Amino acid sequence: MEGEGGPRRPHTEDGVSLTINDQPVRPTARLTLSSTHGDDPEFLRSAHARLVTDQLVDTTRLDRLTELTARLLGTSSSQVSIISDVQTVVGGTGMAAEAVLKQSPAEDSLCTVTVNQGTSLVVTDAALDSRVAGLPPVTSGAVGTYAGVPLRAGGHLVGALCAYDRDVRTWTEQDVTLLELIGEAVTAELELAAVEASYGADRQVWGLAVEAAGVGAYDWDLRTGELRWDDRTLELFGLDRVRFDGRIETFNALVHPEDRDRVIRALGEIVEQCGVLDLEYRVVLPEGRTRWVLARGAVYPGEAGQPERLVGAVLDTTRVQEGEARMTRVLEAMPSAFFSVDREWRFTYANAHAQQLLAGVSRDLGGHVIWELFPQAVGSEFEVRYRQAVESDEPVAFEAYYPPPLDAWYEVRAWPSPEGLSVYFLDITERRAAQDELARSAERGSLLAEVTSSLTATFDTYQAVGRLSQLLVPRLGEWCIVTLVDHVEPFSQPDWRRHVRDIGLWHVDESQRSTLERYAELRIPMLNDDSYLARAITGESSVLVADRAYEQVTATLGSGEARERYLELEPRTVAFLPVRGRGRTVGALTVGRGHDLPPFTPEELNTLVDIAARAGLALDNARSYAEQRELAEGLQRSLLTPPPDPGHLEVAVRYEPAAEVAQVGGDWYDSFLQTDGSVVVVIGDVVGHDTVAAAAMGQLRALLRGIAVTTGGGPAEVLGRVDSAMPTLQIDTTATAVMAQVEQTPDEREAGTARLRWSNAGHPPPLIAVPQADGSVLTEVLEGVEPDLLLGMDLGVERREAVAVVPVGSTVLLYSDGLVERRGQHLEDGIEQLRGTLADLVASGADLDTLSDELLARMLPERPEGDVALVALRLRRPVEA
Repeated sequence: MEGEGGPRRPHTEDGVSLTINDQPVRPTARLTLSSTHGDDPEFLRSAHARLVTDQLVDTTRLDRLTELTARLLGTSSSQVSIISDVQTVVGGTGMAAEAVLKQSPAEDSLCTVTVNQGTSLVVTDAALDSRVAGLPPVTSGAVGTYAGVPLRAGGHLVGALCAYDRDVRTWTEQDVTLLELIGEAVTAELELAAVEASYGADRQVWGLAVEAAGVGAYDWDLRTGELRWDDRTLELFGLDRVRFDGRIETFNALVHPEDRDRVIRALGEIVEQCGVLDLEYRVVLPEGRTRWVLARGAVYPGEAGQPERLVGAVLDTTRVQEGEARMTRVLEAMPSAFFSVDREWRFTYANAHAQQLLAGVSRDLGGHVIWELFPQAVGSEFEVRYRQAVESDEPVAFEAYYPPPLDAWYEVRAWPSPEGLSVYFLDITERRAAQDELARSAERGSLLAEVTSSLTATFDTYQAVGRLSQLLVPRLGEWCIVTLVDHVEPFSQPDWRRHVRDIGLWHVDESQRSTLERYAELRIPMLNDDSYLARAITGESSVLVADRAYEQVTATLGSGEARERYLELEPRTVAFLPVRGRGRTVGALTVGRGHDLPPFTPEELNTLVDIAARAGLALDNARSYAEQRELAEGLQRSLLTPPPDPGHLEVAVRYEPAAEVAQVGGDWYDSFLQTDGSVVVVIGDVVGHDTVAAAAMGQLRALLRGIAVTTGGGPAEVLGRVDSAMPTLQIDTTATAVMAQVEQTPDEREAGTARLRWSNAGHPPPLIAVPQADGSVLTEVLEGVEPDLLLGMDLGVERREAVAVVPVGSTVLLYSDGLVERRGQHLEDGIEQLRGTLADLVASGADLDTLSDELLARMLPERPEGDVALVALRLRRPVEA
């Protein structure tokens, strides 16, 4: 990863390479960790680095520890670094393997940051971490994520053990704990090397020479029973020539009592079969210490084929076994389960945590084939991913569920090796349960939000409540029926059937929907007074759940087709929930599940209760809204009289209230005949939308009508007189208005024309649509002169008039601004849209009533923000005598 330097080369004294039996000898480093330097951290760092570079520490052991680190943490690389004025990589795997025994600048290393920090260094995304982002291993892309722990010797920090990868990852507390445990094993390995290095130089050379020269030799004469050992073998067993009598019984007595029977039995089998010996066991030295010995050899037969001699060698493997023991202690101390299998899928090791987790299957895993102990794993994701790792020689990580007897979710990491497969796994059942609960909560919140949106997104609340069945199925049931109570006042139980009706239903199975529809059509008259639906509607119970519903519900259902259709639904569990408004029941929900689904959970029932409450509030609000709307609209319409019906002119008027009850009272129209036979039409809009505006509108309308009839004045004169009268009558408001008068002389009538005279007090201009001879329609805005000020703003304003000739068949349209104004849209754009719509309707030949209705339908949104009034005029053709 971070180390640089030349290849490893043997160290020699005075340039002379040492060999014994033609084998190179690793010479000693003349290094003594005395008290003189014991407290010097720089000296300790340098000393440990020399132990490795001078080959006094077997880097194989450190490489195995880094390989174990990478496997257990699921990373591609791991290394051990000694940090002094330079970094020396003394063990590594993955990308770090090539840097072993090489040196690089300490300031370029992430391990230096770990040592300087003095505690574990965890870096999720190295490129974004200010502590390491600028270091060469990070900028080159070699290190994307990093976790390291410092190594201590003599109370001082000397280096670090780390694991890293190119890709970003999140480290857990367990990862850091595991890294610290392995770090202890690395420290022990380095300390052991330091202790050995403190021996005298001659002792070190002698030990290395003996080790390089081979191992102890033995020769057992099977005919005479004489056992001969060389000096190295005598030393391994703690004896000398005087104390060893050459008898096999003496050897047997030296073997550890726990291994003795195994060794004697193995020797007997080897001799009997003239086979090869490969046996590791413990011996107890005379002073009581235990030593591990690896014995290898072969039995040589005589001329008759009978075994005559067992010749071989022995090797001290105590350090290897102690290292393995340290690894085992690390694995046993792990807070997670770990096991390994060989290439035949037989268990070779399982730590205590794994034994505990897997005890439900077997307390003795060793030697058993994993697929035989865990048959449920065959064909599952466990087998698929384990075999994938072995075949691809790549590690795998996954989460999977194992059924009873384990009945648990596991997070699994598996690493292949030449020996087989190593597996780390963690019981994450509680975490998965928490995730599932979080997902269920999110789903519940999403459903409630969707229900709320559905109930508020449309003006027709009853239709929205009826659609609840499609929202609840299939998330909370297989089928659902929504029932509405039409009766406002409380009613007694015997007459409950007359006041309920089903307004929505749905079944997850399309083929069953006709059955559900027929059952809903028949059920209410057939249910008795003790039925679950009756109890929910009459308020005797807030939530009723019937298990074995095919029995319990049919017991309250009369015989006949309704019962048959119900049984065809195959219900197992049905929930009946009252839909409550403010102090009264306004409906009910019936939600059913079949035999393939479990009963409702408490959380699901709570969700249904919440949905029923929201639906009840929406229905109650809709009912109250409808009552208020009828009252407000009735008040408004009572002030708007029907138009006159003169022979030469067709008049149509429309009023559309706002979606909000409070938005009434502003817009108004009027149409009446003058004493000279002309027709007056008025459209206006009082500022404000409330009952005060409605009252002001009524006063202005009456005032304008009275002035117009009594004075006979034209539009400009009448509007001017209204301006003057408003302060006197204390009408404290402002309003826009267009007053138009249709006039026609006999000659004009004969010619098929009329005059339109109008005055505009700050109101949107009228429109005129004139059919052309070629079938097209000419639509224009009747602007005339610029609109004057609003009524009630300035007593001294001089009102103006404009006059236009209107051909027979033409349509004139007066309208309030609610027809053309929208949020985010310019008024001119709305008027242009109205022009196009009017032209299309006139071209289609629509009569005046149809034209008025279609204008409202096409121009208004589903929920109008304000009320709208319009007056449409069409000059009729004269009737021939």
